[in-house]
Amino acid sequence: MRKVYVVGVGFTKIGRFFDKGLRELFAEAAIKALDDIGGENVQALVVGNMMSSSLGEQDNLGAVLADYAGLGGIPAFKVEAACGSGGVAVYTGYSLVASGLFDIVMVGGVEKQTEYPTRIVSKGLAQASDAEYELFYGISFTGLNALVMRKYMETYGISRDEMSVWPVLMHKNASKNPYAQLPFEVTIEQVSNSMLIADPIRLLDSSPIGDGAAALVLASEKYARKLSDTPVEIAGVGLATDHIYIAYRDDLLKLKATIDASKVAYRMAKVEPSQIDVVEEHDAFTILGYMNLEDLGFSERGKTPKEIAEGRFHPGDKPTVNPSGGLKARGHPVGATGVYQVAEVAMQLRGDYPGVKVNGEIGLAQSIGGLGTTVSVIILRR
Repeated sequence: MRKVYVVGVGFTKIGRFFDKGLRELFAEAAIKALDDIGGENVQALVVGNMMSSSLGEQDNLGAVLADYAGLGGIPAFKVEAACGSGGVAVYTGYSLVASGLFDIVMVGGVEKQTEYPTRIVSKGLAQASDAEYELFYGISFTGLNALVMRKYMETYGISRDEMSVWPVLMHKNASKNPYAQLPFEVTIEQVSNSMLIADPIRLLDSSPIGDGAAALVLASEKYARKLSDTPVEIAGVGLATDHIYIAYRDDLLKLKATIDASKVAYRMAKVEPSQIDVVEEHDAFTILGYMNLEDLGFSERGKTPKEIAEGRFHPGDKPTVNPSGGLKARGHPVGATGVYQVAEVAMQLRGDYPGVKVNGEIGLAQSIGGLGTTVSVIILRR
């Protein structure tokens, strides 16, 4: 396979945009990414999105967005893998370039959620779980994560305040990110005492509902140097799945798809976890922030909350985790999130990220669909 590089990035601020729809948000991110490569044309478009059908009543999304962004006529299609759609879109775009089918591909991600009532959005998000055996019986997506969080706390003897250090770190990082949806700091007490959503998950354990779009331009080695002075190589990719019905899983405290996908990506990139400088991982809820670091090989089981309280994974440590503020505070426009993550890691490695900066050579982005049902791991190298 050919080498593939990130040569252009663009994304919107995440927030509540009642004056912008899917098309306007995507076009804003796409134009920024095209400007980043000097306006060069792309040959194909892959779009990550979760809920254009259920919320926006818009199918055929790839063609719609290509047309609106002035990319009409090129191959364009949507990729859906629940809240991991963006990461799978990057994986797909990588495959199109690595295979030799195209030399320059745009990968976008977009989601529009805030114009709909919370109960409708919550139901749409819950469709990432098993529709027949979980959703049908009334469990919410937050409820499923709450079951895992409760088991984690009881198994490893973690207190409520110890769990709360994750949101505190994420909000501190996001306070320096001009694109973040929640750019303000919080305290342990505020997290632990915030509104209960699904015991033990509280409001400040949860990522917010928001709108946003991100775009990448991927190129083959032949074109990368022509389009960018600082191309970033996609050195390794991994994609794996697990039982969607969590009752079938052997261990609720391990996301097997993350473990499997990361092994493939590490092997392909020829790196070990100890070599990773910056990580953007999928922390839709506090519990996922901890479990992902353990599943990716950065921390021992059950010790992550205490390590973070002691300063591990903070800016300046190796790896620095979620300098963007993560899904928790940067925001989580679900179908776009995986694209944001890869764009952010690429900008960190080329030295022009606008928030907390990490000096490093190698970065990792991990995106999840469902409760660890579909997981992509993308490793980038400067």
